Amino acid sequence: MATDTLKSTPGASGASGIRRLLLDNGALTALIVLVIAMSALSGDFLTTDNLLNVGVQAAVTAILAFGVTFVIVSAGIDLSVGSVAALSATVLAWSATQHGVPVFLAVVLAIATGIAAGLVNGFLIAYGKLPPFIATLAMLSVARGLSLVISQGSPIAFPDSVSHLGDTLGGWLPVPVLVMIVMGLIAAFILGRTYIGRSMYAIGGNEEAARLSGLRVSKQKLAIYALSGVFAAAAGIVLASRLSSAQPQAADGYELDAIAAVVIGGASLAGGTGKASGTLIGALILAVLRNGLNLLSVSAFWQQVVIGVVIALAVLLDTVRRKAGATPASGTGGGNKGKQATTYALAAVVTIAIVGATSFLHNDSSTTSKPKLGLSLSTLNNPFYVQLKSGAQAEAKKLGLDLTVTDAQNDASQQANQLQNFTSSSYGAIIVNPVDSDAASNSVKAADKAKIPVIAVDRAVNKAAVDTLVASDNVVGGELAAKTIGEKLGGTGKIVILQGQAGTSAARERAEGFAKGLKAYPGIQVVAQQPADFDRTKGLDVMSNLLQAHPDVQGVIAANDEMALGAIKALGSKAGKSVSVVGFDGTPDGLTAVKQGTLYASVAQQPSQLGRIAVDNALRAAQGKKVETTVKVPVKVVTKENVAGFTG
Repeated sequence: MATDTLKSTPGASGASGIRRLLLDNGALTALIVLVIAMSALSGDFLTTDNLLNVGVQAAVTAILAFGVTFVIVSAGIDLSVGSVAALSATVLAWSATQHGVPVFLAVVLAIATGIAAGLVNGFLIAYGKLPPFIATLAMLSVARGLSLVISQGSPIAFPDSVSHLGDTLGGWLPVPVLVMIVMGLIAAFILGRTYIGRSMYAIGGNEEAARLSGLRVSKQKLAIYALSGVFAAAAGIVLASRLSSAQPQAADGYELDAIAAVVIGGASLAGGTGKASGTLIGALILAVLRNGLNLLSVSAFWQQVVIGVVIALAVLLDTVRRKAGATPASGTGGGNKGKQATTYALAAVVTIAIVGATSFLHNDSSTTSKPKLGLSLSTLNNPFYVQLKSGAQAEAKKLGLDLTVTDAQNDASQQANQLQNFTSSSYGAIIVNPVDSDAASNSVKAADKAKIPVIAVDRAVNKAAVDTLVASDNVVGGELAAKTIGEKLGGTGKIVILQGQAGTSAARERAEGFAKGLKAYPGIQVVAQQPADFDRTKGLDVMSNLLQAHPDVQGVIAANDEMALGAIKALGSKAGKSVSVVGFDGTPDGLTAVKQGTLYASVAQQPSQLGRIAVDNALRAAQGKKVETTVKVPVKVVTKENVAGFTG
């Protein structure tokens, strides 16, 4: 593979050699600077384990981005690759584990699913004349919906024979990195050595000219989007292998990372320019950024800001290069390979020299005496987990601990990356609030292998051993919520249930508790159950819609307070009067609504208490002291009568 290079025009002959080198290899230069900076800022960055982590964390994005490169080079866009990846993995797991299809055929079905999605995109664009943005946006929704329909919103265990794609060779070389390299070589070959590759550059450069020259543009677009689907399917299989399960919500938002990697790597969204090697460098830049910022304990919210700035700078650099009088080299040209190889070698030597020097600085520096703990939360976009974080941080400060908190943003793959970073940095103990109980298992096993204690908080980890589980019982809490609404309505009435985010263990367990509790009240009729994703706005919208079909509803059970507060907004003056609403979590806003009487009750889990106890047990485990296998924090139904004395 060769980096994106520029051919100097006569007007640019006076430019200095260094300036020209930097302009011609902007993405590579940025990667080198990032590696040097992270090595200087964090002593944990420059370790073999962590560098391998970076490769693993870049793999899925890079494989997706290779497929997106084909589309962007041809002046198109594909927003559906993340959803297609999830759908392909779900098809594989569903067919192999639930319907007995041989694993080889299941893999073929998964790849065929990616091809089919790509062909539909290509047909809508080439023959339906839909803009690529609209066609692939529609496929994003369709593929994600089909993934949820097939899986019924729950993760499906991945076949063991395919799960080895998430393992290592020889105990140290990650298979995802090898798959990424192989897929990158295939992408480079397609772009530089095939008819379809040349067609991509021709269509992206000038579609009308390509058509007039005899190129069958419509058929080529079908092939281009089908190739994007193949790479998306491969990325989905690798991702599911890492998580040991097909997650219906997997790779959500990854299409934006894939497009960012392509753009950072030097491709133009206007088409006609792009290289597989540039895309790989772009994916590595994103992985290094996230890995380094995690090690430096930078908030996930600020990480998004930094990545956005990097994308803007990448586009700005492309503009500067063009204004400097340089023209992108042809994607099929091979005359500059010697110069490019020299550039790569020089970059490697400079990087190794400077990074080696920074390692001595860290070796000579004194290390902190504070025990280091890592806390990976499923999300911080929820008041419950913000309270849990606050309780953990307050206890860590009290005990003099160095606590690093990360936000997985409800992405099981991102959480796996964070847990890998904690493990490679040799933290004293790790606290994990799993996005999904099954998906966290491989990362927890890796920590166990490194002899790092792991404490699970709020949700259990399946198929892996943790030192302690600190949690309330979601099922019991669900039963209490059902009992509360049943008693309030006198055992009869019509209710609706607002469910949590499909695929999460909390949503499943609370729904199970609702169902168990309602069995004791046969006079209670559940007229509707709909997911609102633990979100207040969605709770408002879903409840507004349900009221149109069921205006006589008398009760609402919501799987968290945020959805309950949205439902209260939709109910208006009915809330707390003709309609009783029961929430879950005991968040500050939920407790305020209980005081006001609009929310009848909240099943409070005392999140601050969960965080405090988790930190206490993590410290004891790190010190080699005995800890309890399970620590249960009791749930409590908070109503207007007892809310004044409840602190959470």
